[in-house]
Amino acid sequence: MINNEEKSDCDMKYKNMNKALLNLDEFCEYLGIGKTKARELLHDPKNKFTVRIGSRLYAHKKKLDEWLEYQVERR
Repeated sequence: MINNEEKSDCDMKYKNMNKALLNLDEFCEYLGIGKTKARELLHDPKNKFTVRIGSRLYAHKKKLDEWLEYQVERR
């Protein structure tokens, strides 16, 4: 049986994965990486998935998924 807290976590994760832009915490959760590595990836000028709004960095989910597919195919 799923309690309300677990259901809320599941709903939140599903909602976050339908967003166009992922913030740092969502990006970390989506890729299963830590904040240090996430910041390194978001600051890398070679990637095409980083979106800067003011001083904040976000990952454009669709472009991130394309980048991930490319990384998998390269191997």
